[in-house]
Amino acid sequence: MPHSELLSSLRVPVVAAPMFLISGPDLVLAACKAGIAGAFPTPNARPIEVLEVWMKRITEGLAQARDTQGAASVGPWVANLVTHSSNTRLPQDLELVARYQPPVVVTALGSPKPAIEVVHRYGGKVIADVTTLALARKAVAAGADGLACISAGAGGHTGTLSPFAFVSAVREFFDGLLVVGGGISDGWGVAGAIASGADLVYMGTRFIPTQESQADPAYKQMIVDCTAEDLIVSAGVTGTAASWLKPSLRNAGLDPDQMPDTPTRSYDSNQSFAGKRWMDVWAAGQGLGAIKQIEPVAQVVDRLVLEYHQAAKRFAALAR
Repeated sequence: MPHSELLSSLRVPVVAAPMFLISGPDLVLAACKAGIAGAFPTPNARPIEVLEVWMKRITEGLAQARDTQGAASVGPWVANLVTHSSNTRLPQDLELVARYQPPVVVTALGSPKPAIEVVHRYGGKVIADVTTLALARKAVAAGADGLACISAGAGGHTGTLSPFAFVSAVREFFDGLLVVGGGISDGWGVAGAIASGADLVYMGTRFIPTQESQADPAYKQMIVDCTAEDLIVSAGVTGTAASWLKPSLRNAGLDPDQMPDTPTRSYDSNQSFAGKRWMDVWAAGQGLGAIKQIEPVAQVVDRLVLEYHQAAKRFAALAR
């Protein structure tokens, strides 16, 4: 899918970001049908047979949606692959990617190289998830079509750079597809990111308390009830710095003021979910204060579109 075609297919330039344990077929389908891009991490589907069921359901569901509501109104779906060396299931994931051909593949926690040949063979785009300028330069050198710049304020595995600083710095050496994420939860923030030079906005936390997400109902309510003051960034859960909800840490018997030592990183999708520390703690980004209720994805997207156009009108009125 060409860069311009990808962007023109969206009602608002937003990707419902791939969230570990949260994003599944229901969320992806709802997002795409609402006119934004819908993404999910392939490690959410375990064992590998589940991943094929998910991909089949998504591709068939979107084909039906294009027939009933028109192809132009349906956003693209995105598969998020973990390319870290510890993920022994990556070759099997890539086989399914080649079979079901997501228009966009996002690589995370490793080089985009393993996915590029497979995805380019069927005409898809590869976007590398990066948290630093050094990683961004490496991904560009490896041949990534785009970058997902994970900035300060992002939920889950997070970065340290301001979204505006990150976009500005990356645009000095890269003119490809640029996605930015970090603390953006409304259409006004989307407009600001696009004005700064990004092409798309990753929005994760905003979609946790939706009816279609796989989050525990108590998790969804915690997102509604908490603010940015209820977050802590720690590598003590997964081995990589991530933004966690303090109440969920306490509920799991962890002290936010004295987090455990950083464990060895392991992201093997062939492992069972059972017994993993990260199954019992919940992540969120700094934009959670703007979230007031649990609601359908379509309703969230309608509001984002309205706010985005309100911001555009404000820009037009001020740009004289």
